[in-house]
Amino acid sequence: MENIVPEKARLLEKLQKGGFKVPEFIYVPADQFKDEDFEPLNSFLEHHKESYKVIARSAHPLESNYKGGTFDSLETYADIGGIKYARNKMIKIAKTSKQLSIQRQQRFSHAPKIEMDEMGVIVMPFVNGSSVMAKMVGDDWEFGYCRNRSHKVQTEPHITKVPHDRRLLKLSIDIQKALGFRCEIEYIVSTEGEIHVVQAKDISGIETLEEKESQHSIKLDGIRRIRKRRNYRERPVYVMDNKVFYIKIISQCEDIVQGKKDPKTNIKHIISSIKAYEEELESFAVRHQRFAVLGFSIQDTGELYQIANHYLEDLPELQQTLSKALHGNLYKIDIFLSEADTLIAKDKFRINLCSHDAYGIDSVRNPIWSAYWHIERHDQVVKEFVRLGFRTGDTIGIDIDNEGLPIVNRH
Repeated sequence: MENIVPEKARLLEKLQKGGFKVPEFIYVPADQFKDEDFEPLNSFLEHHKESYKVIARSAHPLESNYKGGTFDSLETYADIGGIKYARNKMIKIAKTSKQLSIQRQQRFSHAPKIEMDEMGVIVMPFVNGSSVMAKMVGDDWEFGYCRNRSHKVQTEPHITKVPHDRRLLKLSIDIQKALGFRCEIEYIVSTEGEIHVVQAKDISGIETLEEKESQHSIKLDGIRRIRKRRNYRERPVYVMDNKVFYIKIISQCEDIVQGKKDPKTNIKHIISSIKAYEEELESFAVRHQRFAVLGFSIQDTGELYQIANHYLEDLPELQQTLSKALHGNLYKIDIFLSEADTLIAKDKFRINLCSHDAYGIDSVRNPIWSAYWHIERHDQVVKEFVRLGFRTGDTIGIDIDNEGLPIVNRH
């Protein structure tokens, strides 16, 4: 495995040799970290000592079998300690917050089992600028722009067929021609307007819905119909109501405070309740490749969370145990939500999209949807969902009407 050069490093080297503007980089395989053999990396960093920070990009030999964004890229200090720290953090993230995503890809996309200790790293100087991803969908090129954190006024991620700089289109065509296959290309456009190629991914084996439809369809000359549907999606749904969850925890805490049950025995029951909830989330995510979350109450239960967190303050040892479990539970909920491709909740909640989530190749066929209702209607809308009997495990449909408004129904 150590002799396999990751696709990310191999394609960057090919583009660099082909004369494209790729930042200088070095690929550091896992065995060099194991053997503490940092002489090549030291030479590279010495050559770029004017940079106080670099970007460390994940480069596992099997990474190309996983969707973009599964493994992380991190800014770090331009020294050996910084690179080791970044690699260790990549591995830790893969084993924790990304574990569910990796497990789901292995189950639903047949991605191979992966040993995290074989993680290599690509190191390149940090380029300050905005991220743009380009790929060909059908017969057209599209360009996805990520928010630029250096700008005070930021825009949401967006996709366009007309890039801000015409050079991006020609450059993308030239790169795809040079590599010889359909690819997804990531650029960093510096604050000076320079276009740097920082990643390329082979997407020739990924079938998009547009391509599949074009292969199995015939265009006719017209249609007559009574009901017109512009957009429609069906998903199994998980109904999340953390308000009910925290009330249950508070009730169990009250039994301890009032002495109805043995404290040490009952704190185990409370922790078991929290773990059971986390296992329920993971089980649902592993059973369903694509799913929706209907949020009656997600993270807007600040008061109830604080009450539950501090209910046992007169019993410091038990309170510490409970507090740690509740904090970890927030983390597990966030991981679960990040795996949903459809979120139905009040307007306060939005899915925080990274570049791959917003416009990576894997989002072409299954883009992330976020349907919402206005905050002032929250109680009314939740009551209506309850009245209609929406429950976890139901299949729901979202129909976007001619005015662009989503209508949710239960099958």
